[in-house]
Amino acid sequence: MSSQGYKDLIVYKKAYAAAMEIFKESKGFPKEEIYSLTDQIRRSSRSVCANIAEGYRKRIYPKHFVSKLSDSDGECGETMVHLDFAKYCGYLSEQKHKLITEEYLQVGKMLGSMMNSPEKFSVSKLPTATAD
Repeated sequence: MSSQGYKDLIVYKKAYAAAMEIFKESKGFPKEEIYSLTDQIRRSSRSVCANIAEGYRKRIYPKHFVSKLSDSDGECGETMVHLDFAKYCGYLSEQKHKLITEEYLQVGKMLGSMMNSPEKFSVSKLPTATAD
């Protein structure tokens, strides 16, 4: 089995699965929300993943790595706010809200742990050409 870089990270896998669940659920949001809540929640949930990937590629520079993880954590918080709006507007069931929010709480804890110990992910030299 070859290493896939950031795709091997549990935090990335959890964030990606949660973003895909949001995509699936947001297909049922009303048309009038397409350019507001639907777009915002999809963007922020995907940004959690994108920032993890970008940070992973910058892990040779601990401050950059932590900065991108911090961005990811911020997007995680934003996503949870959008989930709250979706629930209170009646677009998302209580059960789905709880399930997806719990996933983002776990992602946030994992990101916090990574930010507190960036040396666990450091490398002395990055590969020059990879798929991640």
